[in-house]
Formats: sequence, structure tokens, C-alpha cells
Amino acid sequence: MKLDQFPRYPLTFGPSPLQHLKRLTQHLGGAQVWAKREDVSSGLAYGGNKMRKLEYIVPDVLASGADTLVSIGGYQSNHTRQVAAVAAHLGLKARLVQEKWVPWDNPVNDKVGNILLSRMMGADSRLDDAGFDIGIRDSWKNALAEVEASGGTPYPIPAGASEHPLGGLGFANWAFEVAEQEKQLGVFFDTIVVCTVTGSTHAGMIAGFAALEDLTGVKRRVIGIDASATLEKTRDQVARIARNTAELIELGRDLRDEEIHVLEGWAGDLYGIPVQSTMDAIALGAQLEAMITDPVYEGKSLAGLIDLVKSGDIAKESTVLYAHLGGQPAINAYHSLWS
Repeated sequence: MKLDQFPRYPLTFGPSPLQHLKRLTQHLGGAQVWAKREDVSSGLAYGGNKMRKLEYIVPDVLASGADTLVSIGGYQSNHTRQVAAVAAHLGLKARLVQEKWVPWDNPVNDKVGNILLSRMMGADSRLDDAGFDIGIRDSWKNALAEVEASGGTPYPIPAGASEHPLGGLGFANWAFEVAEQEKQLGVFFDTIVVCTVTGSTHAGMIAGFAALEDLTGVKRRVIGIDASATLEKTRDQVARIARNTAELIELGRDLRDEEIHVLEGWAGDLYGIPVQSTMDAIALGAQLEAMITDPVYEGKSLAGLIDLVKSGDIAKESTVLYAHLGGQPAINAYHSLWS
């Protein structure tokens, strides 16, 4: 397994903390529930899961001689905010395409939260009326061409860094970080629950835990909770990125279909629009653990975890790890939900 051969530029404090969610565990009456807190893993503009991906992409950025990071997301993209943060940290420019991925009728949706932070950090962040899609976007290609035409040297980072060739490495490494923390704490997580949309966070975990299984003989379930509401596209993208990442780290075998779980049932009809299970999960996490989750990603994956534990799909004797990927700045654009 060749993960160590890839250069990594540190953007996090180190291993993200593990937290035993004792009150949530007691309330659900089933598996022991822990969280791994990517939301507090970095000092760069509130951090989040994309920092781990960018740690493996930054060395390539620096080697390329680029002066402008060019990326894309919705108005309230956590990813573009983290790209803006990394650009500021490295002394580079950032050109961000912010598409209207979420039909959320709020007059401050394009002014507060993530987009406010990106602009505060000096990013050239421009709105686009295009709707949601996890694929490669023409608006992003146009932004790259625009930077070149103005004399800049762009570095392309696709949505969520997912379609980047190195996009899965950060969370392949996360799997090994989890294994090291398990040794230190004397705990074993047989089930991992993570939100999945553009796919490389979940895909990287699949590849990383497959490599660990081959080393140790110990199997785990890595469950992706779909929040895209475009389930088949996300399933296909997760599988493809997981297999590409496995090949990159020289796993030495193809991933089995049963290693790739993307579950539906909590996304609702549209990306970014909370449903009742989202709101119930956000309330439960906040009121029992003061753990804040957002209506776009983490509220939906937490809803999935809650239902899977309650139903016994995640067995009572299990110890489950919830990957908290961040995303709280977006809550500002959803203030009407709690008014």
C-alpha cells in the first residue's frame, strides 16, 4: 500500500478528535455512537472535510507554479470556502464559481455564511444561475479560461475536489488515522457513517479501509448516506473514485461491490433542502450533545445514523463512528428554520 509516497501539505492541527456521544447513545438505546470531528480539525476558516483532500492537492499546486485556485460549488459551498482559505494561507488568488445549486428562497442566501467568509478572505467569488449537478461544469471551465485570458495561471479544483485525481487520498489516510486512534483508546469502530454527495470523502474511506482490511483481516462497514438526491449519479461516482483511489494507493485488488454502500432515504427530493428527518436530527444532536449539524449535509447523514441505530440495522453491540464533516457556516442562510 503506497499512500506514504504522496506528498502531503499540513492544513490541519493533526488527527481530528474522537468524541463519545454518550447522551445520544443513551437516547437511541442501541449501538455506541462516536463522532470524528472534521469540523474542528483546522484553524483555516472553520476547517471541514475538504482540508484533508487539499492537503494532498497543495503539493501539486505548488509544483505547478499556479497563482490562482479555481473551484466551484453552490452559493453556500463549504468546499469553495475551504479553497479560499487555502489560497489565502498560501498567498494565492482564488476564483470561485458559486452556482444556484439550492432553490432556497432566502434573501441572504448569497450574502452570508460560507460565501461571506470566502469574500472576506479575498476570493473573487461570483454567482451563476446554473442548478445542481455533481458533474464537471461549463461555468468552471469558463472561469479557468477567464483566468488564463487575464494573464493568470489557474489550478483547477473541481467541486468537492472529488474529480481531482488525488481527491480520494485524504480520506484514505483518514482510515489509517482512525485505526491509530482506536489503538490509543482501546476501541474498535465496526461501522462508519458518512455523508456523500460529490463522493471522494466516502470513496477515500472505502479505499483506505479496504487497505486496512487486507493488512489486518478485520472488516468494517463504511456507509455513505446520500444527500445529493441524485442517487445513481452519486453511487456511480463514489464507486469510480473509490476504485481509482484504490489503484492509486496500489491496493492490489479490485474493490468488492459489497464494500460500496450508498444508502437513500434521508436526502429528500432536492439537494440542500432539509426534510423533517433532517430537522429532527439537527435538533437531537444540538440538544443532547451541543453538536451542531447543518441542513444540507450533516443533518441528513445524522438522520441516517439515528434511523439505522434505532432500527437495529446497525446492531446494538456495534460501535459506530459518525464522520462529522463540518458545514456549520451554511446555517446562517437557513436562519428562518429556527425563527
